Amino acid sequence: MADFGREAHAMKETLVSWRRDLHQIPEVGTELPQTVAYIKDRLEEMEIPFKVYEDISCVTGTIGQGEPCFLLRADMDALQVAEEAEVEFKSTNGCMHGCGHDMHATMLLGAARLLKAHESELKGTVKLLFQSGEEIFQGAKAAIEAGVLEKPHVDAAFAAHVIGSVPTGLILTGKEAMSAVYGFRITLTGRGGHGSMPEQTIDPINAGVQVYLALQALIAREKGGTEEAVLTIGQFSAGDVANVIPERAVLQGTMRTFNRDVRKRFIERINEIVPAVAAAYRCSAEIEVINDCPSVITDDEVTAHVDREIRKILPYMQVAGGAMHGMGSEDFAQITEKVPSAYYMMGAGVPDKSKWVGQHNPKVMFNEDVLPTGAAIYAQVAKSWLDDQN
Repeated sequence: MADFGREAHAMKETLVSWRRDLHQIPEVGTELPQTVAYIKDRLEEMEIPFKVYEDISCVTGTIGQGEPCFLLRADMDALQVAEEAEVEFKSTNGCMHGCGHDMHATMLLGAARLLKAHESELKGTVKLLFQSGEEIFQGAKAAIEAGVLEKPHVDAAFAAHVIGSVPTGLILTGKEAMSAVYGFRITLTGRGGHGSMPEQTIDPINAGVQVYLALQALIAREKGGTEEAVLTIGQFSAGDVANVIPERAVLQGTMRTFNRDVRKRFIERINEIVPAVAAAYRCSAEIEVINDCPSVITDDEVTAHVDREIRKILPYMQVAGGAMHGMGSEDFAQITEKVPSAYYMMGAGVPDKSKWVGQHNPKVMFNEDVLPTGAAIYAQVAKSWLDDQN
């Protein structure tokens, strides 16, 4: 009989080694050639059949055979952030695994090894998905369009995410786990000219300031007190020198909410407000959708199953049900829309709490003690779910 908790902790050194290898080759978006090559090598070593989706840098593997099929997903892309963390294995290529995706990929590789060792006991198929492009909300959608939920057809799914500012040993989950996100880019075009003669120009910076204020008023004046929504403009760029009024200004932002009606209403209002305000200041406006991802809504039965299995094999872990409900977003939502799924946050704070910082921070660190824990949870959840269906 499988004892995934014990078996996972016995291979901690291997997991740490894999994680540090991945940490030093961070790649962004949906082009991850080095990362994909590394995952392929590990799966080949384990004699696990796999498929590479070269155009989107995703890898799937299968363990077991027949129906039903349970999907385990780990993202593996990084961020365009120069690492400043105090670790000897830091990346040096200008990118960084600042959200722990190297941890996720390692935990899934660990689960793959555990499940392969017990393949004869599986009452169906476990499908592994190593996914690109989560940070840009494109990878899961592209993977689904490429057919990763088919052949064999996926019946349920599970994913986990580490957090560097939550104590190790604490696991969070929730029904509405992560919010939807609508990302947009606004380009305002005016007429450039000399800074000494603004009357001869059409200033897109001025128009951009007014657009920014108008969008903030959506949250202040058009959102009910019990409605959850956040609108952030994270980039405002225009001009190159002090004495020239530029031709264009660009604003990029995101709007996040759990409520589908609020989401629909605010998207409509963004598309009404921006051109109207721009026109008032004689600029033209173009709105481009950068991403549009739904909320992560988890399935009650799959979540209950995961809770039970964690308590069974790792009784010392604390599982806080209903504690995860934040305005961050995650493209695993594309999968939760298609199949019953569970999604968990795993505390991965390092022992020195003074070094805790938020995700995406250049100094963020993650506790490698969670690697065997995550691998064991992935493996146990998948195997036991298959058992329950038979």
